[in-house]
Parts: sequence; C-alpha cells; structure tokens
Amino acid sequence: MPYSDNYWCKEEILPEKELEELQMKRLRWVIRHAYENVPFYRRRLKEAGVHPDDIKRGEDVAKIPFTTKEDLRDNYPFGLFAVPKEKIVRIHTSSGTSGKPKVVGYTRADLENWVDMVARCLYMVGIREKDVFQNMVSYTFFTGGLGLHYGAEKIGAMVVPAGTGNTERQIRYMLDFGTTAIHCTPSYAMHIKEVAESMGIRPDEIGIKTGCFGAEPWSENTRKRLENAFNLKAFDSYGLSEMNGPGVAFECQEQDGLHIWMDHYFVEIVDEEGEVVGDGEKGELILTPLTKEALPLLRYRTGDLTKLMTEKCACGRTHPRIHRIFGRTDDMIVVRGINVFPSQIEHVLMRIPEAGDHFQVVITRNGPLDEITVKVEVVDDVFTGELSDLERLKRKIQNELRKELNLRTNVELVEKGTLERFRGKARRVVDLRKEL
Repeated sequence: MPYSDNYWCKEEILPEKELEELQMKRLRWVIRHAYENVPFYRRRLKEAGVHPDDIKRGEDVAKIPFTTKEDLRDNYPFGLFAVPKEKIVRIHTSSGTSGKPKVVGYTRADLENWVDMVARCLYMVGIREKDVFQNMVSYTFFTGGLGLHYGAEKIGAMVVPAGTGNTERQIRYMLDFGTTAIHCTPSYAMHIKEVAESMGIRPDEIGIKTGCFGAEPWSENTRKRLENAFNLKAFDSYGLSEMNGPGVAFECQEQDGLHIWMDHYFVEIVDEEGEVVGDGEKGELILTPLTKEALPLLRYRTGDLTKLMTEKCACGRTHPRIHRIFGRTDDMIVVRGINVFPSQIEHVLMRIPEAGDHFQVVITRNGPLDEITVKVEVVDDVFTGELSDLERLKRKIQNELRKELNLRTNVELVEKGTLERFRGKARRVVDLRKEL
C-alpha cells in the first residue's frame, strides 16, 4: 500500500515481514542493553540460565523471567536505569496511591520516540493542525499530561493544557477557544456532560468532534453514551507509565480494537500460570519495550487483561490490534468464588436508559458469605414518587447483572449527584471485607 497522508509515518504500514525483522532486531538489542547495563537483569538472566545470545526467535523470549511492578518498587528510585543519571532528561512516576511509586526515566531519544508514538495515535484518530486539543489530565508526574500534550503539539494542533478540575471553567474554555478534541478519562467526560447540562449547555452544542479516553477500563455502551451526548467520535487509548505512558496502543477510525505498535513493543498474552496463550485467547498483556534507553523492562507484567486480534484491519495498518482492556488483574473482585470486573457492571448499566452515568460497587461480608451491592445513580425522571417504578427498575438492573455476572447482587438506587465524582481515574469499588 503506498504511503499517504492517511498515516503519520511509513512505519504504520510496513510490510509484515519487514515489521517482524525490525522488531526482532530491536528485541535483541534491548535484551543485550538490559543485560550489560542493569545489574538486576544481569543477575536475573544468569539465575535463569539465559544469555542474550540465546534469544534468536520470538518464541525464545519465554525463557526470560517476568518483570513485575514489585521489581520496580524494590529498585526504587533508579535501580533499573540502564544509563547514567546525567543522561536522564525527565522522570515520571506511576499514579499508584500506595507504597513507593514506580519511577520511569527518559533519555532525549526516549522522549522523541514517545512523542512520535503519541502523534501517530492522535493523527490516526483524525487530529490535525486545524484542531484545538484540550488536555484535561494531570500535568505533574502522571504521563498523560505531557505525553498527550507534546504529541498533539507535534501534529500542529493548538493545545489547551487545561489540567484537571474546575469543570465549569473547562467547559468555558471549550466554548471560548473552540475546542474540537479532548483527552480525559471516560468517567470525567461523563462528569463534564453532567456539569454542562447543569449550566444550561447542551453537550452536543460545545463543538467537540474527537474524544480520546483512557486510564481506566470502559465499555462499548459507555462509548455510545459519550458519542450520543457530545456528538463526537470516542476513541480508546492505552498506555502505562512503565512503557513511556500513553501511546502504546490506540484505536483507529474503525473503532475495532487498538493498534499496538510492534516496532516499539514485543507483545505476549499469558494465562494465570504465565504460559503464552494461543491467538485470540484472553489473558494478561506482557510487554517488552524495544526502544527505551533509560528503562529497558523485559517481559513486564502489565496486569491488564486483553487478547490479540489477528485479523487485518480495514484501515490498512499492519500493526496488530489488542481488544479493549477487559479489566486489571488487581481490579478483579472475587465474590462467592466468581470473578467480577467493574467494567462488566459498567457495561450492563450503560445500556439501561434509566441508569445514570455513575455507579459504585460495595463489597461486604454477611457471616461466611460475601455480599455485593451496586449503588446506581438514576436519571431525574425516575424519581416520580411511585415506589413501584423504583422497585421495577431495581429488579430490572438486578436481572441484567445476574445474566452478565452469573451472580446475585443487591441494587441500591440513589439520586443523581449522590456518588463521588473523579477528575482522574475512577475508583468504583469499595471493599469493606478488608475492614472486618
């Protein structure tokens, strides 16, 4: 396929054989780079009886032990860096709320590669020089702020570095500056919709055409709600601090899976035992960044559950896609022996018109049994004063949740505005079993 203005760079449509050769060349480089420059990896590989020369094919990567988030925290702050401190031009940290953060360092080349990947993603969803891009995430240690900012700026879009909070002011910026594209979490976009309506502003009249949403799992039904509310096209974004930040994978205009950039990442999907699964099977995403100088991570366990989509995409890009994230291994709730993800509950609620945009899951223990209660905000029209209407809606939600989860849940209907709102990642689950 000839290179054209539909693509940000020719690497997006490299023939598969060339892409595979480039990936393997970079894979061998990064393994040797880690082995020679990071004492942790040299020790870890020697203990496993593996030498960089042993990795000749993609399948050989399975010989290398996994790297975990605990390894990053145990080597806090700079123990896994592969270059001297004077070569580091920026650091970011994870957005984790407990314990030591995961520290990520960048050389100048790392930043250039990262910005190019983010620009590739944003161009893919249609952002161009004419756009006004409002970035509504934190600009401090969180990678989503500067990562998306510089990617949009490289394309030539006018960037509004709005940061988080003060939602009414965010909406005024959108109207005054002519914002056409936004980046935030999907839960914050829902909050923007709610606040705009309280200001007497119809969300679909703001003028946003493109929405980039990430940092938390979200469902197809949430996409429909956002697109209908704002009259925009909503795209799923995937990234994590340990892999640079945003820009690891992104949806294209087809909105059917996220292209993951194989020229910068070696991708595996593994089961609960850590064994590589077959094509199309669901499991945990394992990533090895191929071009990172400062922080090479070998077989990093992301904790994110997805699957590889091997069919060719109609957009013409040769990089494979991953399915939207089903959930995280550490977000999974085990209730009466059944695995439950908040995204499953969200998927059910967002297709019920009477359910509002916000919910919370509360887990308690009643004697030996776990109890799951889903608190659901409902739209204003539901509170008619008729208890029978509320009871009917409650039963409807319970039945739909039972079909999805194969589990009985309690449902509590609450008025709009009752539940906590989040500027960043939504915290949907309150597990009170730990307090008993």
